[in-house]
Amino acid sequence: MEFQSFLIKYAEIGTKGKNRYLFEDALVHQIKNALKKVEGTFLASKESGRIYVQAMGPYDYGQVMEALQRVFGIAWICPMLQVEDKDFGRLKETVVDYVDQVYPDKHFTFKVESRRADKEYPIHSEQMNRDLGERILEAFPDTKVDVHKPDVLLKVEVRKVVNIYSRMVPGPGGMPVGTNGKAMLLLSGGIDSPVAGYMVAKRGVKVDAVYFHAPPYTSGRAKQKVVDLARLVARYSGPIPLHVVNFTDIQLLIYDKCPHEELTIIMRRYMMRIAEEIARKNDGLALITGESIGQVASQTVKSLAATNEVCMMPVFRPLIGFDKQEIVDISQKIGTFETSIQPFEDCCTIFVAKHPVIKPNLERIRKSEKNLEGKIEEMVREAVDTAEMIWCD
Repeated sequence: MEFQSFLIKYAEIGTKGKNRYLFEDALVHQIKNALKKVEGTFLASKESGRIYVQAMGPYDYGQVMEALQRVFGIAWICPMLQVEDKDFGRLKETVVDYVDQVYPDKHFTFKVESRRADKEYPIHSEQMNRDLGERILEAFPDTKVDVHKPDVLLKVEVRKVVNIYSRMVPGPGGMPVGTNGKAMLLLSGGIDSPVAGYMVAKRGVKVDAVYFHAPPYTSGRAKQKVVDLARLVARYSGPIPLHVVNFTDIQLLIYDKCPHEELTIIMRRYMMRIAEEIARKNDGLALITGESIGQVASQTVKSLAATNEVCMMPVFRPLIGFDKQEIVDISQKIGTFETSIQPFEDCCTIFVAKHPVIKPNLERIRKSEKNLEGKIEEMVREAVDTAEMIWCD
């Protein structure tokens, strides 16, 4: 059967009370954006707690399903047959035709679950269940009714039109992007930060990103790798403005003036300062990092406390309690893993100390940073002002 309509079901949005319409509107907006990249014309609309997508002509079913499965806020996608004719006699034959086309093998158990949203419809829900079930059994003797654990749960909703569906494809869940403000992702070429951006976007946060580039120590291919990762995350989060910061002079100054065992922490502190400034200029409310406790020297609890100290904004670390394999599993699911493991180093790996401090003393870190005074302030301003913006969608 060629489905021309889809019922979009949400979960968490349903708990939003009087503000639910705002989340529904945001979800419809994100669905429309997702379908812009799919060949065909589509209408996304909402009606009485239901969100519908209708294909207005020929389209690629696989592409539509793939696009919808990347829209945060969708719990289930239900390919659906919609019919305007509510005559119950003809409806029974329509249901039989639906079952015949969707399930070539008729050896299954089923249950009919009807809903009469149109209260003027003369047939009550229980009667519809019995009569439709009886007609299916007559048409397909190999089927059986099982009201407890059916193989097929056939749903028939009588509204302005009649919705008939039985398949429910899981969506990504979460909240529609844009319903929970904006945050700045510190995006590197590694496995972790793209996953962190994905996870925060899933909670409805609009994601911008900043990448610290260190030419000539990092190559153009390293930069392109990060652009590619931003585009992969953008399939879920929507378009991402990627701010590329030239970090070379700052890194060289830190390397020249500060103890080498403190390089990573001090470098990280300046990254956070710059990311926060760019976020503030772009109406961001928080920072996002891919840090996980104890994964590397800069991610011990004391190291995280040392980098946090320079931030006024909250720092979201959605991977903080994950082990590496858990992060890898998500990166593979969202399609960023293969790009992340390409062998192009970023500035974090180029300027790494042989024996980095794992329990930094804040007083010593502050004292070491005094060696940068007189030059670092201007360098930071220039880094912020000259950042290149690349639109990733």
